[in-house]
Amino acid sequence: MKGIADTGLLVAFANRNDAYHRWAVSVAAKVTEPLLTCEAVLAETAFHLRSVEVTLAMLADGLITLAFDCNDHLTRLEALAKRYADRRPDLADLCLIRMSELNPRHSVITVDRADFRVYRRNKREMIPLICPPEEST
Repeated sequence: MKGIADTGLLVAFANRNDAYHRWAVSVAAKVTEPLLTCEAVLAETAFHLRSVEVTLAMLADGLITLAFDCNDHLTRLEALAKRYADRRPDLADLCLIRMSELNPRHSVITVDRADFRVYRRNKREMIPLICPPEEST
């Protein structure tokens, strides 16, 4: 499986007490090459886990790899920030949208279904997602 890793996946994978831990572990078991991610996701992950070491271990172990430089995409990130200003996206989300544009065969792996169902790559294309199963009510 190829994919782009969002914070929620990484936090759930590393935290056994996370509600999505089993889902994240099952996703990680299907990974055939390191998942692409960005430094903004790593910073969020380290913050939520309260552990830089655990976050860096996911890089060292090959679960994820850095595949984005904000400097190279600043104009596009600014345009995305303006487009989605009403949703108040964080930098990680904007980077993942751009990464999806650059890697169209990769799904974004996220627990943030609500925002990523709204975000579009290349202005109109739905972003392919891998999310935990929706809970039935």
